[in-house]
Amino acid sequence: MQNNQLQNSRNARKKTRPKNLNLFTIRLPINAVVSILHRASGCVLFLVLPLLLLSLQLSLGSAEHYAMVVSVLDSPFIKIILLGLAWAFCHHFFAGIRHLAMDVHWMATLMKARCTSKVVLALDMLATCLVAVKLWP
Repeated sequence: MQNNQLQNSRNARKKTRPKNLNLFTIRLPINAVVSILHRASGCVLFLVLPLLLLSLQLSLGSAEHYAMVVSVLDSPFIKIILLGLAWAFCHHFFAGIRHLAMDVHWMATLMKARCTSKVVLALDMLATCLVAVKLWP
Protein backbone atom coordinates (compact mmCIF):
# COMPACT_ATOMS: atom_id res chain seq x y z
CA MET A 1 0.00 0.00 0.00
CA GLN A 2 2.76 2.41 0.94
CA ASN A 3 4.69 1.55 -2.24
CA ASN A 4 1.59 2.34 -4.33
CA GLN A 5 1.21 5.77 -2.66
CA LEU A 6 4.88 6.51 -3.37
CA GLN A 7 4.38 5.60 -7.03
CA ASN A 8 1.29 7.85 -7.25
CA SER A 9 3.25 10.72 -5.69
CA ARG A 10 6.04 10.32 -8.28
CA ASN A 11 3.53 10.26 -11.14
CA ALA A 12 1.85 13.42 -9.82
CA ARG A 13 5.21 15.22 -9.66
CA LYS A 14 6.07 14.16 -13.22
CA LYS A 15 2.79 15.52 -14.53
CA THR A 16 3.17 18.90 -12.80
CA ARG A 17 6.81 19.40 -13.76
CA PRO A 18 7.18 22.48 -15.97
CA LYS A 19 8.36 21.86 -19.50
CA ASN A 20 10.40 24.41 -21.43
CA LEU A 21 10.52 23.46 -25.07
CA ASN A 22 11.85 26.82 -26.31
CA LEU A 23 15.62 26.31 -26.47
CA PHE A 24 16.23 30.04 -26.98
CA THR A 25 14.94 30.87 -23.49
CA ILE A 26 17.32 28.49 -21.73
CA ARG A 27 20.32 30.34 -20.30
CA LEU A 28 23.32 28.03 -20.25
CA PRO A 29 26.29 28.63 -17.95
CA ILE A 30 29.49 29.77 -19.63
CA ASN A 31 31.09 26.36 -18.96
CA ALA A 32 28.40 24.66 -21.02
CA VAL A 33 28.73 27.19 -23.84
CA VAL A 34 32.50 26.62 -24.06
CA SER A 35 32.02 22.85 -23.98
CA ILE A 36 29.35 22.89 -26.70
CA LEU A 37 31.47 25.20 -28.87
CA HIS A 38 34.44 22.86 -28.36
CA ARG A 39 32.43 19.97 -29.77
CA ALA A 40 30.97 22.02 -32.61
CA SER A 41 34.37 23.42 -33.62
CA GLY A 42 35.81 19.91 -33.63
CA CYS A 43 33.04 18.74 -35.96
CA VAL A 44 33.55 21.70 -38.29
CA LEU A 45 37.30 21.14 -38.43
CA PHE A 46 36.79 17.45 -39.13
CA LEU A 47 34.35 18.14 -41.96
CA VAL A 48 36.58 20.80 -43.58
CA LEU A 49 39.73 18.68 -43.40
CA PRO A 50 39.21 17.00 -46.82
CA LEU A 51 38.90 20.40 -48.51
CA LEU A 52 42.06 21.63 -46.84
CA LEU A 53 43.94 18.50 -47.86
CA LEU A 54 42.66 18.83 -51.42
CA SER A 55 43.83 22.43 -51.65
CA LEU A 56 47.23 21.39 -50.26
CA GLN A 57 47.50 18.61 -52.83
CA LEU A 58 46.55 20.97 -55.65
CA SER A 59 48.99 23.65 -54.53
CA LEU A 60 51.85 21.16 -54.44
CA GLY A 61 51.00 19.68 -57.86
CA SER A 62 52.27 22.40 -60.17
CA ALA A 63 52.90 26.12 -60.39
CA GLU A 64 49.62 26.67 -62.26
CA HIS A 65 47.62 24.84 -59.61
CA TYR A 66 49.41 26.81 -56.89
CA ALA A 67 48.47 30.08 -58.60
CA MET A 68 44.87 28.89 -58.87
CA VAL A 69 44.69 28.02 -55.15
CA VAL A 70 46.24 31.37 -54.22
CA SER A 71 43.73 33.26 -56.39
CA VAL A 72 40.82 31.38 -54.82
CA LEU A 73 42.11 32.04 -51.30
CA ASP A 74 42.52 35.74 -52.10
CA SER A 75 38.75 36.21 -52.40
CA PRO A 76 37.14 38.25 -49.58
CA PHE A 77 34.40 35.63 -49.10
CA ILE A 78 36.98 32.86 -48.73
CA LYS A 79 38.96 35.03 -46.31
CA ILE A 80 35.87 35.31 -44.10
CA ILE A 81 35.48 31.52 -44.22
CA LEU A 82 39.17 31.13 -43.35
CA LEU A 83 38.71 33.53 -40.44
CA GLY A 84 35.84 31.37 -39.18
CA LEU A 85 38.01 28.28 -39.51
CA ALA A 86 40.80 30.06 -37.66
CA TRP A 87 38.37 30.83 -34.84
CA ALA A 88 37.22 27.19 -34.80
CA PHE A 89 40.81 25.97 -34.62
CA CYS A 90 41.80 28.44 -31.89
CA HIS A 91 38.71 27.67 -29.82
CA HIS A 92 39.17 23.93 -30.19
CA PHE A 93 42.83 24.25 -29.23
CA PHE A 94 42.35 26.43 -26.13
CA ALA A 95 39.21 24.61 -24.95
CA GLY A 96 41.00 21.29 -25.48
CA ILE A 97 43.83 22.41 -23.21
CA ARG A 98 41.21 23.50 -20.66
CA HIS A 99 39.48 20.10 -20.86
CA LEU A 100 42.79 18.27 -20.47
CA ALA A 101 43.59 20.35 -17.39
CA MET A 102 40.17 19.54 -15.95
CA ASP A 103 40.76 15.83 -16.64
CA VAL A 104 43.75 15.87 -14.29
CA HIS A 105 41.66 17.77 -11.72
CA TRP A 106 43.21 21.19 -12.18
CA MET A 107 40.63 23.93 -12.09
CA ALA A 108 37.97 21.53 -10.89
CA THR A 109 36.00 24.00 -8.76
CA LEU A 110 33.06 25.84 -10.26
CA MET A 111 34.65 29.27 -9.81
CA LYS A 112 37.88 28.20 -11.53
CA ALA A 113 35.95 26.51 -14.33
CA ARG A 114 34.00 29.71 -14.98
CA CYS A 115 37.19 31.75 -14.93
CA THR A 116 38.98 29.45 -17.37
CA SER A 117 35.95 29.48 -19.66
CA LYS A 118 36.21 33.26 -19.85
CA VAL A 119 39.96 32.99 -20.48
CA VAL A 120 39.36 30.52 -23.32
CA LEU A 121 36.85 32.85 -24.99
CA ALA A 122 39.20 35.82 -24.58
CA LEU A 123 42.13 33.89 -26.05
CA ASP A 124 39.91 32.81 -28.96
CA MET A 125 39.02 36.37 -29.79
CA LEU A 126 42.61 37.57 -29.44
CA ALA A 127 44.01 34.83 -31.68
CA THR A 128 41.24 35.34 -34.25
CA CYS A 129 41.95 39.08 -34.33
CA LEU A 130 45.64 38.34 -34.94
CA VAL A 131 44.71 36.04 -37.84
CA ALA A 132 42.38 38.73 -39.22
CA VAL A 133 45.23 41.25 -39.17
CA LYS A 134 47.38 38.78 -41.12
CA LEU A 135 44.61 38.01 -43.64
CA TRP A 136 43.81 41.66 -44.38
CA PRO A 137 47.07 43.62 -44.44
